[in-house]
Amino acid sequence: MSLSEFIRELSASPALWVTVILTLGVILVNGWTDAPNAIATCVATRAMRPRMAIIMAAVCNFLGVFVMTLLSPKVAETIYNMVDFGSNAHEALIALCAAMFAIVVWAVLAWAFGIPTSESHALIAGLTGSAIAMHGNLDGVNGSEWAKVLFGLVFSLAIGFLLGYLVTKLIQRLCRRANYRKANAFFDKGQVVAAAGTAFMHGAQDGQKFMGVFLLGLALAQGDISAGAETIPAWLMVLCSLVMAFGTSIGGMKIIKSVGMDMVKLDKYQGFAADISATAGLLICSLTGMPVSTTHAKTTAIMGVGAAKRVRSVNWGVAKEMVLTWLMTFPGCGIIGFLMTKLFVFIF
Repeated sequence: MSLSEFIRELSASPALWVTVILTLGVILVNGWTDAPNAIATCVATRAMRPRMAIIMAAVCNFLGVFVMTLLSPKVAETIYNMVDFGSNAHEALIALCAAMFAIVVWAVLAWAFGIPTSESHALIAGLTGSAIAMHGNLDGVNGSEWAKVLFGLVFSLAIGFLLGYLVTKLIQRLCRRANYRKANAFFDKGQVVAAAGTAFMHGAQDGQKFMGVFLLGLALAQGDISAGAETIPAWLMVLCSLVMAFGTSIGGMKIIKSVGMDMVKLDKYQGFAADISATAGLLICSLTGMPVSTTHAKTTAIMGVGAAKRVRSVNWGVAKEMVLTWLMTFPGCGIIGFLMTKLFVFIF
């Protein structure tokens, strides 16, 4: 669909208006609450001031959505094919809107408590809850695509922690005789580049997920329940990346404090190690089509960095709160999606 066709369709379909607003709302919330994870470490170590770091993250999110989607749209395809809302396009569109509403509710509640939840997994949980509500069973859930999500969850946690630990150990070994001031100056600048890489990969991962949902909403609004997500129009890449970048620009200090300051007290080289590790893990997952969470990759990388120094340097109480929130996302957001779908179908 071209941009002009989209605008014509939008002007003729109130249902599409609602779908687009809710989907863009979720993308905005993602940029607001999830993207700050990418820059948490460079702010915590004072490599960048918060406002400049947020601007950098916004720009890199934009580039990540646009560039990575041109290279490989596999993540968008995974999300698009994850659930089936049934053969009635009107009711399926209502269910999709209910899922988007559930994600916004979950994300705002987590932000209010300063807990870095994963909008990626909130999206997956909300869509799944809505599909179950529509079918009354698991028939609407694509098990093979869900397997990619579960594998990606375990893989991102493991690779984040492992890379964080190993990269930190490597830096400590290489720099054990280095001049402290010169090494610090290097890692100060290197951390800015590494944080930009993490923000880029956040856009690459999360931007694709929400473009997959956007395309699904467009197809359902046109009464098409069988369209695919193989081709993503350039105007949609630009729209989603701009909205995510705007979300990043308007907030995030609560999340930055929880991830970058409360869990581990970081030196500059540790912040560099965490950013490099998270970026590498996210790149691997994006190229293989695994939808994973930037939050998970970054926070576990920070845990690995802290553990490389000594296990007690990690505030495991804060880490425990984060992990519990992650575990609660699937049932919590799934239940909200289920209930909102039942309510929306009843009302509309």
